[in-house]
Amino acid sequence: MKRTRDDAAFSEQPAKVRRVPTTDRLSRMSDELLVRILGFVPTPTLLVCQLRVSKKFNNLAGDSELWKAAYYKQFVLPRASRIPGIKEMNASSHLQYSSKLSKWLEDSHLLNHGQKTDWKQQFRLRHNWSQGQCAVSEIVVAQPPVDPPLLVMMSNSVIYTADSISGLRAWSLKNERDFIASTPLVKDGVTPHMPTSMAIDTSEKDTGHDRITIGFDDGSFIIYELEKGKRTLRILFEHPPSSNGMLTALAYSSPYLLTMTESHLLSMYAFLGEQAKDQSLEAPKLLYSLRSHTVWPPVSLSIRTASTSMTASIAYALPTYLSGWTVGVQEMRLNFNGELIESRLATAADAHSHTLSGQRSMSSPSTRSSSPFPGRSREPSLAGTPSNSKPTSMSYSHPYLLVAHPDNTLSLYLVKSTASSLSISPGSRLWGHTSSVSGAHVGMRGKAVSVSRLGDELRVWDLEGGMASTANRRRSRTGELSVRVQASKAKESLHAMASRGSPRKHSLRLALDQGFDDASVNRGWVGFDEQNVIVLREKSSGSQALVVYDFT
Repeated sequence: MKRTRDDAAFSEQPAKVRRVPTTDRLSRMSDELLVRILGFVPTPTLLVCQLRVSKKFNNLAGDSELWKAAYYKQFVLPRASRIPGIKEMNASSHLQYSSKLSKWLEDSHLLNHGQKTDWKQQFRLRHNWSQGQCAVSEIVVAQPPVDPPLLVMMSNSVIYTADSISGLRAWSLKNERDFIASTPLVKDGVTPHMPTSMAIDTSEKDTGHDRITIGFDDGSFIIYELEKGKRTLRILFEHPPSSNGMLTALAYSSPYLLTMTESHLLSMYAFLGEQAKDQSLEAPKLLYSLRSHTVWPPVSLSIRTASTSMTASIAYALPTYLSGWTVGVQEMRLNFNGELIESRLATAADAHSHTLSGQRSMSSPSTRSSSPFPGRSREPSLAGTPSNSKPTSMSYSHPYLLVAHPDNTLSLYLVKSTASSLSISPGSRLWGHTSSVSGAHVGMRGKAVSVSRLGDELRVWDLEGGMASTANRRRSRTGELSVRVQASKAKESLHAMASRGSPRKHSLRLALDQGFDDASVNRGWVGFDEQNVIVLREKSSGSQALVVYDFT
């Protein structure tokens, strides 16, 4: 009996598929060659290799040289393209990455010769800054609020606050916001002393101790030293009260201290004596003093030192006839013997504007007496400045001068100071905020932060090179000059680039949803360092809190 065609087809055995043997070629390669290959892959792929492939690739993809090269290509080279004239410098031939020959510009401090740098951590930190990614926490510092408002400053990952009730206090931004030390601010051992200004030593001396200067309403000031190891604050020097009124602004760069009174008396001191260990400072020498008649608040004091001289600067607001207001900078250059080399000032007013200070003397004759306060005399304030044109805050970190306006904008000026001249570029208006800006702060390399009055909008700005840079003008047109730190617009964190999961970091809006008072108002102070941004806010209940944005 013949089989049907279907039965014959069913009985046939399927043909065997010949399998080509696979060879794990990657495992045969040396680690040095694999690291070389990984140097050509983009950062998201590098993260995938480290997190999802194998233990071997986890170690190889975490190689410090890979992340060092990625940091250079991602952050150093774009910075170089935004600095005017950098391509004409001799260093331009070294703007391609090389482990030994590359020019790192102002990021050279990360090389830390003799010390190990975590380049992946540095990459993550810069990435989070550029994307507006941060964790948010708060420190309640005053309940109920104090009068005058709380003073806040930050340095070396330590927050300092000063008020007449709780005194001078210090918190660490590390170790879960650990409280370090405090000391009362009292006079005669009983009466509360009202602080009105504060400054932290900005000199680069690596002593392990921070020095803080507090100015008071009676014209006196006290210099404290924080010993982090002992967790104590001790007094180094105490200056007696003055008849010239309260100190409204300070700048401190050891051994120099710059003070300004409410009557606009500017004084420069130098602590020239050698300080023995655990001993107080000797009384300072008054180097120079003058009374300025061009200064209008807000003001910003700063001190810069060079090899043969030092420069004391004051940036201030200045009313004009036509444009309503402008900004000015006054500089005093002195040698280390206290002799005045030059005193000069400049404004950003154009040729069609006339400053109201033109009716007043530029500055009074210098005072060289043993007392920097020859008597209290103050000219009456000039009227006529439109209230809607006066800056709300000002921050000066040479050469960047950043001004916040009562509306939702800021202005950036570049100050050019040479041996022969002082000038200020025309201001460039910066847009981005959707509500009134109450505070702004600019630091080294043009990095700046600004915060709205209600505190629910924090922006991070990259202003290096100013608006004279073609790259910055292009970034301004495309809205890339600043990043808004807000959950609704938050982008992925570094690890989320590989995992595509939920972002690990959060912004202020999440903190508000979790119980932070949405009706709170920013008190106008904002500061930052390489890892954190600090904003002082006041809740509707009256208590004050420091909001800490951690970008690590």
